Amino acid sequence: MVINALAPNGGTGEFSYSKNSYFQKESLGVEESKIEEEIEKKLDVKALASASNMTIRIADFGCATGPNTLVNAHKVLEAMKEKYKRQCPNTEAKPEYHVFFNDLPSNDFNTFFTSLPEDRSCFACGVPGSFYNRLFPHSCIHFACSSLALHFLSKSPEVLQEKKSPAWNKGRIHHTGASKEVVDAYANQFAEDVGKFLDARAMELVPGGMLVIVMPGVPHGMPYSDVINGMLFDCMGSILIDLSKEGVFDESKIDSFNFPYYASSPEEMRKVVERNGRFNIERMELTNPVPWLKNIEKVIPDWIIHVRVVMEAIFSRHFGNEVTHQMFQRLTKHLLDKVGILETKYRDKIQLLAVLQKKE
Repeated sequence: MVINALAPNGGTGEFSYSKNSYFQKESLGVEESKIEEEIEKKLDVKALASASNMTIRIADFGCATGPNTLVNAHKVLEAMKEKYKRQCPNTEAKPEYHVFFNDLPSNDFNTFFTSLPEDRSCFACGVPGSFYNRLFPHSCIHFACSSLALHFLSKSPEVLQEKKSPAWNKGRIHHTGASKEVVDAYANQFAEDVGKFLDARAMELVPGGMLVIVMPGVPHGMPYSDVINGMLFDCMGSILIDLSKEGVFDESKIDSFNFPYYASSPEEMRKVVERNGRFNIERMELTNPVPWLKNIEKVIPDWIIHVRVVMEAIFSRHFGNEVTHQMFQRLTKHLLDKVGILETKYRDKIQLLAVLQKKE
């Protein structure tokens, strides 16, 4: 499978993910209590441990370089330990925990491994590879999660570059504000990719195992141009067009680039899960990922850096480092010019939580 997306910036420098993932941490924090609640209500830790020689295996798909994945893993571990204590209050035997951290081979696993705490209460290892493929043996994982990663498609829809196609996405870098044919092409690619993701996880998870997905979402029927991230893509596209008109590069490079990113509505995700047929949907909802945010104007510069560390590699591969640098340099001003509109959008429920359980 062609993987157009690349891992976030590695290392520990100014534009590294390890130094610029605060917004992601806060967004994931919104879902913590809900995930713990689902583990408490739905996950039979005692039965899972007993059936696997007292070893619980957890997989994080899309771990990046930390530190957020470590916080998430710790929360899940603590919730599972508490559930086991309640199920087995009079036993001294306790399960051991093995956590697998997965990301693309281009991910900076070295930086990730150096961030692992020495006193961790689990065994840990890295697993390079695309989560759209199988990564583990049959029926060996008890709990799996993917946090802010599944919105990156395995590839851009190929039809978007066919000049004779109604879905030719000329002059745009995303489906934001594009024709229905372009939006449909992205939606179809998302459904195909998530279908493969679920097929792989259905093979890897034990019966009764849990899969948690957190990713950008969109209310059903809302145009993506009305979503704050859609405005971000519009600004990026406008800046690239300006740079091409200034003679920095040929405009045809814009026509041949479509950012492999798709935010799903709960309805779309539900259809893909039901088509797969091997999971029960325990929870599916949208939430506001930044309830703490009071003034978006003040955080725009930091937000752009956070966006840059995640997306820079994909833009640089196509447009080159200098064009990409100039785009991000101009992006802050473009968004500050739209701050009045952005102020009305950041309270929207645009984060999707899906809690699925493998059927027995």
